Amino acid sequence: MNESGPADLTTRLRQQAILSEFGVEALRGDEIDRLLQRATELCAEGMSAEFCKALEYRRGEDSLLVRAGIGWGPDVIGKARIGADLASPAGFALKTGRPVISNHLENETRFRTPQLMAEHGIRRAINVLIENRDGAFGVLEVDDTREGMFEEADIAFMQGFANLLGGAIERLRTEGLLRAALVRQDLFAREMSHRVKNSLTIVASLLALQAKASESEDVRNALIDARSRVEAIAGVHDQLWRHAEPGVIDLALFLETLTANLQSGAPHHRLLCKADPVQVTADQAVPLGLLVNELVTNAIKYAYPQAGGEIRIRAEHAGERLVLDVADDGIGLPSEFDITRASRSLGMRVIANLTRQLGGSLTVPRAGQGARFHVDMPMVGSDAPP
Repeated sequence: MNESGPADLTTRLRQQAILSEFGVEALRGDEIDRLLQRATELCAEGMSAEFCKALEYRRGEDSLLVRAGIGWGPDVIGKARIGADLASPAGFALKTGRPVISNHLENETRFRTPQLMAEHGIRRAINVLIENRDGAFGVLEVDDTREGMFEEADIAFMQGFANLLGGAIERLRTEGLLRAALVRQDLFAREMSHRVKNSLTIVASLLALQAKASESEDVRNALIDARSRVEAIAGVHDQLWRHAEPGVIDLALFLETLTANLQSGAPHHRLLCKADPVQVTADQAVPLGLLVNELVTNAIKYAYPQAGGEIRIRAEHAGERLVLDVADDGIGLPSEFDITRASRSLGMRVIANLTRQLGGSLTVPRAGQGARFHVDMPMVGSDAPP
């Protein structure tokens, strides 16, 4: 470029505006090839040049691949290669880190003219290095077939583009590595949950076999209860490995599945489940599932001593709280029943301990027929308010 005075100032101001525009795109860009292509377009515009290309260094081949560009034919982008040795202008910029200006390629004695440039009649070129903390990515090059002069000030403009590209490429690669690591971690967590679920299913089957083989009714009932608790925990892990978001489960789907499993063991009862579709963590789902299991199991055993009946499970998301109700229309609780002192049975001790683990409170409202257990606890999960 031969501009001077006001014309030169206008050129530099336009270059700064173009560089600023690309800076925003480099921060927001999410795809390397698109950024490289945009950089070549804007760089050529700022330099008023016919050609521009972004060259990626291929270490195994010691060559530079034309990764993006403007002015070149379709058989060049993504296909053509230039030597990365010191005898090539782009190779010299790559290996030394120093920008290269060649304003008269036909008379150049320092470097050979790459065949690609000779075929396109390129008469002058300017090269700058694209690098970041990962090392050299490649070279940004502007070319032209017309007479003229690239100047030192043009290097500053192009180096600005190269620096923005280098930073954007490093960011995108880092983000890609992080995404890959998260995918691996997610797959590992899912695999572990799946294996835990399978292991617990085996344990539940063994408990069932032991229950059938036992001659003691008390032992048999204890083993059946233990099996039910193991299956409740297995249900949590079954949901964990299926859920799209790691570490959380869909409360409605989980409780509906748990209810269906309990229903299969209580054919004379009608179990109804209604739960809000909220996400809860595994840490909350395990004790919550065990709590529902205990409350429903107790209702199955004691609510309807003569025949079957209806048992209702309701889980509702209320602001920062999660409210659980398990109710029936059976014979109800004894008049002397006191929830604060009901610690003689293992089932009630388990229910009290699980409620404390959930940080909740357990009450037994005395209204209407049957029994109702009401648990109010803090909501913990991805749908809970901060």
